[in-house]
Amino acid sequence: MTKDEFKDKIKTLVKQVYAKTEKSTEIDLDSPSVVSLDNVRFPVLVKFPTLSDTIVKLLTDQYDLFIKDIEWVAPRPTTFRIILANDQVFYLIFTDRTWIGKVEGKKYYLLNLSEEQNCIEAIARILSYGAKVVADVPTETPVPETSSAPEDEAPEEPAAETPPAEETVPPQA
Repeated sequence: MTKDEFKDKIKTLVKQVYAKTEKSTEIDLDSPSVVSLDNVRFPVLVKFPTLSDTIVKLLTDQYDLFIKDIEWVAPRPTTFRIILANDQVFYLIFTDRTWIGKVEGKKYYLLNLSEEQNCIEAIARILSYGAKVVADVPTETPVPETSSAPEDEAPEEPAAETPPAEETVPPQA
């Protein structure tokens, strides 16, 4: 194979490779999409894949049985509220080095294996609490009834205060 033949062969191979990539990047809007974000139960996990890995570490890969919703709470530090099936919540906070789990007000740095285990146990504990009890709060505050005095009776006047009786001291002999 000569030098010119080798160059021609490389050029044809490069054209074939680029032709395949151009075809694969074309998007046909009329055909049904293979990947649909509407079918994902928690779309925030698509945007933050490391969050998905952390939740799998804490709750196993069947986490969707235990989680009701995942809310993005704050952008800096990136904080997520994880609402469990029993309406209990815990938070996952992303830092530069690790995730921090905040369960019942206590922070667990998930970089340390012992704290990760403690966080898993704390989540298991709040899962065992059951559903939150919601107190029956009336939606309307009762208005006290105003007593209206009958028109023919005069309103009562407060009783006049009587001065305290003077104590009499017996004369000393």
